[in-house]
Amino acid sequence: MKKSTLLFACILAIICLSGCARSDNAVSDQPSAVSIPVVEEDMEAEVQDAVPETEEPVLEVSDEYRIIMVGDVLLHTPIEENCRQADGSYDYSSLFAHTKDEIASADLALVNQEVIIGGEELGISGYPCFNADFSLSDALVDAGFDVICHATNHAMDKGRAGLVNCAEHWKEQYPQITVLGIHDTEETSTSRGADPSIIELPDMKVAVLNYTYGTNGIALPSDMPYAVDLLDEEQVAADIQRAEELADFTIVCPHWGTEYRLTPDDMQEKWTQIFLKNGANLVLGTHPHVIEPVEWVTDEETGHEMLVYYSLGNFVNWTSGIGEGIANRMVGGMAEVTISKDDTGEVKVIDYGVRPLVSHVTSEPGSVSAYFLDDYTEQLEAENEITTQDPEFSIEYCIDLCNSVWGELWICQ
Repeated sequence: MKKSTLLFACILAIICLSGCARSDNAVSDQPSAVSIPVVEEDMEAEVQDAVPETEEPVLEVSDEYRIIMVGDVLLHTPIEENCRQADGSYDYSSLFAHTKDEIASADLALVNQEVIIGGEELGISGYPCFNADFSLSDALVDAGFDVICHATNHAMDKGRAGLVNCAEHWKEQYPQITVLGIHDTEETSTSRGADPSIIELPDMKVAVLNYTYGTNGIALPSDMPYAVDLLDEEQVAADIQRAEELADFTIVCPHWGTEYRLTPDDMQEKWTQIFLKNGANLVLGTHPHVIEPVEWVTDEETGHEMLVYYSLGNFVNWTSGIGEGIANRMVGGMAEVTISKDDTGEVKVIDYGVRPLVSHVTSEPGSVSAYFLDDYTEQLEAENEITTQDPEFSIEYCIDLCNSVWGELWICQ
């Protein structure tokens, strides 16, 4: 029985193996072009479905950059008092509350910080010797400014201590912010061999220079002749030429001109030619405390063109002056310039304009602020206490002033 069963099992195994062999032969005899590609396509599809996409998306880099600058942050005593809190601290955020969205949205935002930020220990003060609390730097950064221009005629109002306090505070608290025009050490001064400040945008470099005509007769410290960047022709020429070597586009921010004059003076015209001859691309001027024209100038020898904003006026102020012309000081401008590289790689201005601003001042705590003119309402006009100092102030007055100085250049959103 055991032998018969074993013999039967062997015969059955031979039959099964023979059947399997025939089956393999039958498959292999099919045309490969019909059977194999179909299997491969299905496998490829399965593999593609199974393997996740690992390639990172390519980020699009904009080839246009919007630069903005506003004029003087001029903190007269009533403004300091308006920003003082019940506990004695200072909060300057109200000054930028109605413009910060536009400031922050720019690719590069500059401001003329008229007042030194020397801190409360030196005494907070207004005209004629200004000094602001350190918290002003918080408000400037929160508003979105990238570049702070400190080369003004008030840079030495609190002497060496004020300038050093200001420069050190910026470096310690906001090292990412570009601070121009003042130096507590010679390492950052171009007059001592440092390179101009270069700001890197995604596909271009922008140099920014800042100078003042003087410091109200206050001498620079004898051991710090580099403390404030002054309009010295030889130094300015060297700085611009070096900037042109290092950057694709050069901006000069001069503190110049005649106070309360609505047109450029001889000094501005002289320096405009110096900036132009040495290759600057854009000039954003401050100091007159009123707005002045915007124009293109051309070097007749080289054909080089440069855009000049002679004065952006005050961003915010509350002068104590009374009478005719005071209303002019309540109007400022936000320069808006768009730059881009052309097909040759040269960076040029492709669009520009200026958006009018109004200094709104009232005694209500935290109410002093800069508004865009196109956002300024009749109710705000009625509340603005500058009308007690110059009854001519009105929205219509501001519009007429902008038309007379800027013509159709000013932007209304």
